[in-house]
Amino acid sequence: MVKRETAKVAKRPAATNGSAPTQKVATEKRAATREAASLAKPEKSSAESPPDPNYPLYRIVPGSNVTLSDVNADESEHYTGKRDVAEELDRQRKRIRDLQERLYAERQRSLLIVLQAMDTGGKDGTIRGVFQGVNPQGCQVWSFKAPSTEEMEHDFLWRYHLKAPSRGLITIFNRSHYEEVLIVRVKNLMPEDVWRRRYAMINEFEQMLSLNNTTIIKFYLHISKEEQKQRLQSRLDDSSKHWKFSSADLKERAFWDQYMAAFEESVESCSTEVAPWYVVPSNKKWYRNLVIARTIADTLDAMNPQFPDAEKGLAKLKIVD
Repeated sequence: MVKRETAKVAKRPAATNGSAPTQKVATEKRAATREAASLAKPEKSSAESPPDPNYPLYRIVPGSNVTLSDVNADESEHYTGKRDVAEELDRQRKRIRDLQERLYAERQRSLLIVLQAMDTGGKDGTIRGVFQGVNPQGCQVWSFKAPSTEEMEHDFLWRYHLKAPSRGLITIFNRSHYEEVLIVRVKNLMPEDVWRRRYAMINEFEQMLSLNNTTIIKFYLHISKEEQKQRLQSRLDDSSKHWKFSSADLKERAFWDQYMAAFEESVESCSTEVAPWYVVPSNKKWYRNLVIARTIADTLDAMNPQFPDAEKGLAKLKIVD
């Protein structure tokens, strides 16, 4: 269970690799990370926090502990199937389309959406399922693979800052700067004292974007290990889906517990008022799409973008033959 609005649970000991610090040292380091992050907290933020709707929230309250094994990945509220959510999902898509048009016309602010998940978690499916009909002129999707030689010669956030949305745009990061505290941790690609300092840097980066009129919302698409097994098997069983399958997925699956621990601490350390994390139950794809669509729509609605004022004197103009 995770603290969303009122609930709070204790965090189980994180899975570790090799010579991990003791629990006491790890706790002290997390506290130091949060203290460092708090120093970068802006006095005033240009991006308002997302609203509090009257349905279940999956937003992680800043400073709360997260235990992903306590989150029911099969959760679907009162809905029982895809047909149950079809009408409501269409309504939320329309809200996104209408609000995105206003955001694009206004050209004063932007929205950054971060999607993170385990393999087969549904990042691509979320983009297809939520953004149907959105004007592609005002929406960009960036997927981040292994860094290039040029990217590695810069600081770890450089390539992500290059793709941050300009004013008027919605930008989706399909994987993101959080890979820099996930895979590097799980695979021991760099020392702990290096990746651990990155939590505070990420918070500072996101706060800087916020102060420059970018609203940020981040979604972790939470699936169970059994659900991942079924999705991988379906790719093996269907020849038309073989292009999606890689034997490397099985190697990554062996690190499930380590990835869960890495995701937990990333969400704990970096869910802030200006850049909240949402842990979305995602075993049921149709419910995942509904939750994310209405959260994006509500966030855009809270931003309240406006069409710019019309040019003066238009009422007096006539279109001549």
